[in-house]
Amino acid sequence: MPNKPIFITGIGTGIGKTIVSAILVEKLKADYWKPIQSGDLDDSDTMKVKSLVTNNTSYFHPEAYRLSQPLSPHKSAAIDGINIDPQKIILPLTSNTLIIEGAGGLMVPLNDDFLMIDLIRQLNAEVVLVSQNYLGSINHTLLSVYALKAKQIPVKGIIFNGLKDNDSETYILRYSTLEMLGHIPLFEKIDKKIITEAGNHLKI
Repeated sequence: MPNKPIFITGIGTGIGKTIVSAILVEKLKADYWKPIQSGDLDDSDTMKVKSLVTNNTSYFHPEAYRLSQPLSPHKSAAIDGINIDPQKIILPLTSNTLIIEGAGGLMVPLNDDFLMIDLIRQLNAEVVLVSQNYLGSINHTLLSVYALKAKQIPVKGIIFNGLKDNDSETYILRYSTLEMLGHIPLFEKIDKKIITEAGNHLKI
């Protein structure tokens, strides 16, 4: 693999990881992998990203775990009678850049003693952190950055998704010392054209 895999994680759930993943897969003509899909198996994140990508280079690798409930992976796995074994989550073989999309935020549990942030470190990935502006997002973003630095996980930078807030973004970038990779505005509807155009404005 020519580069470290790029792991897309967010400051919480519903932040826009899947949209960012689709934009980066299209921009970089990268492969895509969602190690753990928790719920929405008939409309999975892999299916969503694939539907938004137009290039013929990207390959969509199958999930390591497909869980039936839209819950935290450890809880969904318990309901399905499964124990998530991190050692069975193995990077797919590819010579292409690999975009990996996480589930939820960094501290989402996969089992009783293994978190999403532990998986990122296990996969030796570099992080793109997706943030969103809302009351409390400075705290959530900086806590996420703090956790990544504590685990010595490299971070390429931050992408802000949704409504813009210059004051919050300026503070987050100054305090975290991370690079802003770009801002994705709020769209009423996401389609292939928007995905392509949004990628043109990201520094990655």
